[in-house]
Amino acid sequence: MLSLVLLAVAQTQTLDIQTMVRDVDPARLRATVEKLSSFHTRNTTSPTLKESVDWLADEYRKIPGLQVEVMPYAAEKSRRVPEEIQAYQVVAVLPGKTDRRILVGGHMDSLNLQEDAKTGRAPGANDDGSGTALALELARVMAGRPWNQTLVFVAFSGEEQGLLGSKALAERAKAEGWKLEAVFSTDIAGSSSNLNGQSDKEHVRVFSDDPDPAGENPQQSRELARFIEWATRGKIPGFGAHLVLRRDRFGRGGDHTSFSSLGFSAVRFTEVFEEFTRQHGPEDKIEYMDFEYLANVTRLNLVAMASLAQAAEAPTRVRYNPRQSHDTTLTWTATPGTEYEVLWRDSASTTWEDSRRVGAVSTATIEKVNKDSHFFAVAAIGGLPVAAR
Repeated sequence: MLSLVLLAVAQTQTLDIQTMVRDVDPARLRATVEKLSSFHTRNTTSPTLKESVDWLADEYRKIPGLQVEVMPYAAEKSRRVPEEIQAYQVVAVLPGKTDRRILVGGHMDSLNLQEDAKTGRAPGANDDGSGTALALELARVMAGRPWNQTLVFVAFSGEEQGLLGSKALAERAKAEGWKLEAVFSTDIAGSSSNLNGQSDKEHVRVFSDDPDPAGENPQQSRELARFIEWATRGKIPGFGAHLVLRRDRFGRGGDHTSFSSLGFSAVRFTEVFEEFTRQHGPEDKIEYMDFEYLANVTRLNLVAMASLAQAAEAPTRVRYNPRQSHDTTLTWTATPGTEYEVLWRDSASTTWEDSRRVGAVSTATIEKVNKDSHFFAVAAIGGLPVAAR
């Protein structure tokens, strides 16, 4: 009887996620980007940044249950900041049952490298109205439901001046002891083609930093990326994650780096084929965007976030039994009552290939799968896998 109850709960959760996936609205995404790009510029050094911040904060305040903050921070004088100013960004929190957190965001500031930063037209539709709209849409869809984890929706500023806003928030998260388990940053994810004749409507790239070579650092950005691919595989018809095992593109940077550099697990979502002539200038226009594509990127974020947000706390000290064997035995430190699953992949594979639910235990043996040629991990059901060592 208990197993039937658990199955019914699992099915209800799955159906709820499917309902939320259907609730993602390309028209709402477009309306948000349209409003953002209507500001002459959203450059961090321009007075119109605060106008756009206030508008976006009001949009978040319309969503029941959110705690919305316009966060000020000091943008110090630098190459793209002529003199120190007070800048602003939006932080909206949806409290969960625990103080463990998942953060999702994009940067709302825009940039024109061809004209004066304060006065040049910088619509910033795709870079990064796309990520800003995605976070707002996720807040609209995910609010009103009971989540285990607390969800944080952010519209960063200062990204184009050197990741200033995300650095300020990451340092705040560190100082305040946030239990921040995952950071999803979306930047330039609203177009499926470029002017070079390349197109991909079926994937979004997920960039992730290298794992910590010391072994026990809480930063698991690479494992977070693998989890996203695994958790969303086959969940969105005709669309999936393409893992890129690099921190970011060559010579470029993004807000996820501010968090991974401080030990938080963080990844970046970016379209497959960027059009560089439509970035950092007046040609970053809404008419060049594909909102069904952006909706699929939003849905992919949603599925991965929803899985994490319902999961129990991850296991710790996941270890291989070192003895020679045709089977693989793992042990871990478990939380009483938490059910776990074991995942594995061939050592030459970048993505998880199989898994097995093993129940509320602290050890498991996977028969006839040899640890010499496979990597293993253990996760609370639906949660972030912890690599075995």
